[in-house]
Amino acid sequence: MKTMTCRQLGGPCDLEHRGESADNVINAQDQHLKEAEKAGDESHLPARKEMKDRWRHPKKSMGWYRDMKQAFADLPES
Repeated sequence: MKTMTCRQLGGPCDLEHRGESADNVINAQDQHLKEAEKAGDESHLPARKEMKDRWRHPKKSMGWYRDMKQAFADLPES
C-alpha cells in the first residue's frame, strides 16, 4: 500500500489517498475532486477541470498518467 496526496496528483491540498496501485489513488483523487466541487471548494476547481479534461481526452493525457504511475512506483511502501 502506498500513499499520494492531492497535491502530488495536481490538487491544492494534502489529503492522503492510499492504494495498492496508481490507478487506485488516481481514482480516489478523482472522487475527492468531485466531492470538493460539490461542496463548493473553489480551491479544487482548477484541478477538477484538469481531471475532467484528462478523462475526456485520454490519449492527450498519457504523459500525466505515466508521470503519476512512475511517481507512485517510486514511493516506498507504507
